[in-house]
Amino acid sequence: MEAIVSIKGFQYKVSPGRKVVVPRLKEEEGATVKFPEVLVVVDDDGNVQIGKPTVEGVEVEARVVKHFKDKKVLVFKKKRRKRYKVLHGHRQPYTLIQILNINK
Repeated sequence: MEAIVSIKGFQYKVSPGRKVVVPRLKEEEGATVKFPEVLVVVDDDGNVQIGKPTVEGVEVEARVVKHFKDKKVLVFKKKRRKRYKVLHGHRQPYTLIQILNINK
């Protein structure tokens, strides 16, 4: 069984047992999270349900594995002949989740 689920404005193709990196969630590590915004569901038989905009009565259940930050992205600004240079760094926070099951 597979599904396309919307998590924090991004769409992910998920199936039970798969690990997915999503933008930072507020839940603690080890907590169970449910995502009710399921857009498409494909059964093991190949039957496809497409939501308008979401599929009713279906939700994806996942477990938070860990929180982490991505690699540092350097932002450099410069204006030539003006003695202006600025270097900033940024690390985007992410969460690794494992899909437990797709509840119908």
